[in-house]
Amino acid sequence: MVDVKIYRVEGQMLISHDRFPRIQKFVKDVRAVKPEDAIEIVYSELGSRHKVKRKHIKIFKVYEIPPEETKDINLYRLSLLDKIVIV
Repeated sequence: MVDVKIYRVEGQMLISHDRFPRIQKFVKDVRAVKPEDAIEIVYSELGSRHKVKRKHIKIFKVYEIPPEETKDINLYRLSLLDKIVIV
């Protein structure tokens, strides 16, 4: 059985890099097995939602947080589950 944890990833991304570039800070909570997986999830989500390339995303901190600290209610509820049954 794999132990899934909640990681908080902090960083910044460059939005609209062509004409009027601006840097936007972000804090994202994700569920992952390892910190490397959390970074990969953040790259994927920011790229798909904001059309930001990986080279325009800088990650400063990745650290594990307890489920009670997350701001995402869905992550908290998922952390309370013992098992998931798919029929």
